[in-house]
Amino acid sequence: MIATQFDVFLIGLDGVLSSGDEVLSNAVTTVNRLYDQDKQIRFLTNDPRPTRDTIVTRLRDFGIEVTETEIITSAWATAAFLDQQDISTTAVVGSEGLRSELRDAGIDITEDAPEVVVVGADEQTTYLDIQRAARHIDQGAQFVATNSDGAFSTPDGPAPGAGAIVRAVEATVETVPTVIGKPEPLMFEMALDEIAADQQAVVVGDNPATDILGAHRAGLPGVLVADEQHTAPSDSDFRQPDATIGTLAELFTDVTAAWESPQYSWPDEIRPGVGAVVVNETDEVLLVRRADNERWALPTGTVERGEAVDEAIIREMREETGLQISVEQLTGVYSRPHQQVFSYPSGRAVHFITNCFLCTIDAGTLEVDTDEVLEINFFESDDLPADILPMHPRWIVDAIESGAGAAIR
Repeated sequence: MIATQFDVFLIGLDGVLSSGDEVLSNAVTTVNRLYDQDKQIRFLTNDPRPTRDTIVTRLRDFGIEVTETEIITSAWATAAFLDQQDISTTAVVGSEGLRSELRDAGIDITEDAPEVVVVGADEQTTYLDIQRAARHIDQGAQFVATNSDGAFSTPDGPAPGAGAIVRAVEATVETVPTVIGKPEPLMFEMALDEIAADQQAVVVGDNPATDILGAHRAGLPGVLVADEQHTAPSDSDFRQPDATIGTLAELFTDVTAAWESPQYSWPDEIRPGVGAVVVNETDEVLLVRRADNERWALPTGTVERGEAVDEAIIREMREETGLQISVEQLTGVYSRPHQQVFSYPSGRAVHFITNCFLCTIDAGTLEVDTDEVLEINFFESDDLPADILPMHPRWIVDAIESGAGAAIR
């Protein structure tokens, strides 16, 4: 059973422990039973409005003798993050609870050249608040969001969450924020900060897109509390729970959970890509050594809006190498996440779906773009450099053997 399988439980609040002001069936009994078995518990919420002290009072009223250190809110986690970054001043778009957590961390709230702008959720947020945040970011302040939830449920229907305000600011300044709350790994890492490394932890939540995805991004198993099984599009989808239970009480039933982290990051976006196996008159293959990773690779690029894939690779080759090429045929379509998900210095991860073509040279002279490409050279297909990107030898083989048709991998 899950209750005996793990030492530490990271439990969501709304939808798991309570619904609004109402505690859910068997929730208090189950939590106290976990305490009786010396389990460590952290209660996590993306709601940036309340202070931890407010939540402690609420849980004690339910009958759970919790301490403030066991409460992890996106507001508190944001304050802790800024403190770790040695940030001393911030402007705030958000609740008094968020402001209180920031002040408690020793961070001054100011409109006078703040180092950071923190955007959270508050029912009193106005157009002028969004404008104020945008102005500070435009003037150089770092953009930090407590969480990215676009909405939260109320008895009267969905209400705008912090994510709705965050995206309004993001659209204004065209800047992506640093997000602290679920499903980002940081909040889970903070929850485990003082937990011994040999303690086995599990996340229990009600939202596949925040709790389960966040758990898996942090390398933890995720248990979904839901009336029905959640089925993600793919078994390798990070939003697929490792177990589904109807109530917290089922932690003590014959159910187990396990997660094995794959060797790639969860992508922020999927992007169409193109690649070229360009051969010369002696059947050598053109490779470029890129400045971003200093590894040899086939020429590749992305497809722009309104552009056909063959047009895209012709353009990319011209821009990247100075060569005019002809596209002979499609030789493969590649999308395996462990090979086609790339993480960038910005922190964003992109999953490329790459259409690879066999190409020949029509005209032009090789030109090295020193900003993106360090070297360009031709290689024998059976004598490729050792530091070539690991998937590209397979693409070359598929192109050479392409008489059988395009490969799908």
